Amino acid sequence: HGMFRANGGCGYVKKPDFLLTTDQNNEVFDPRAKLPVKTTLKVTVFMGEGWYYDFKHTHFDQYSPPDFYARVGIAGVPSDSIMRKTKAIEDNWLPTWNETFEFPLTVPELALLRIEVHEYDMSEKDDFGGQTCLPLSELR
Repeated sequence: HGMFRANGGCGYVKKPDFLLTTDQNNEVFDPRAKLPVKTTLKVTVFMGEGWYYDFKHTHFDQYSPPDFYARVGIAGVPSDSIMRKTKAIEDNWLPTWNETFEFPLTVPELALLRIEVHEYDMSEKDDFGGQTCLPLSELR
């Protein structure tokens, strides 16, 4: 669904030209091939706001505010795909992380920025808060 963010979630998304043609050896693009890094994406996760509008105060923890952390990464060709994680901010509906991550990209045309927010839970599986995927071509 992430690539369709570029056109409002509907319609047709044209493939990049290198997926529609063959190279000089008459071979198609191989996503597993070892390629040089074209660019590096630098992402800073500042803060998360508005969780208290979407969730009841006892949704994540019965007795205390949530312990949010963010997972940030790239979905794309295998050499670009990776996820990183911020530290958990304890007992705060307005978490401020201010953490920076760098992602070297070999095929940025196919890369999506993935952002997930979870609530850390010491005794059970972490709770899912929300997510989004954005095509790199739409980022400024």
